[in-house]
Amino acid sequence: MPTVTYVAHDGSETIVDGFAGDSVMETAVRNGVPGIVAECGGSLSCATCHVFVCADSAELFPPVAGLEDDMLDGTAVDREDNSRLSCQLKLTDDLDVQVTTPETQV
Repeated sequence: MPTVTYVAHDGSETIVDGFAGDSVMETAVRNGVPGIVAECGGSLSCATCHVFVCADSAELFPPVAGLEDDMLDGTAVDREDNSRLSCQLKLTDDLDVQVTTPETQV
């Protein structure tokens, strides 16, 4: 079972077991994790599920491309090299990932 560690901008952590095939965003919303707004519900039409992926977790996902890359330019908190939209980060079996949420999404 995949596990996602969400680190808030203040350093507090929420650790959640997810399901293979779900996204990091879906897992956060389902479990009431603060810091993920997900206004569009994962349809890649907003940037309110912006996260910073931990360096150890970055290689677990395909690189940013296309529309996600464009959407990251519109985040409320400045984009960084490790910025991703959590709706585009799909969980797989036995995946352990850590992401940090920005100070705000809107």
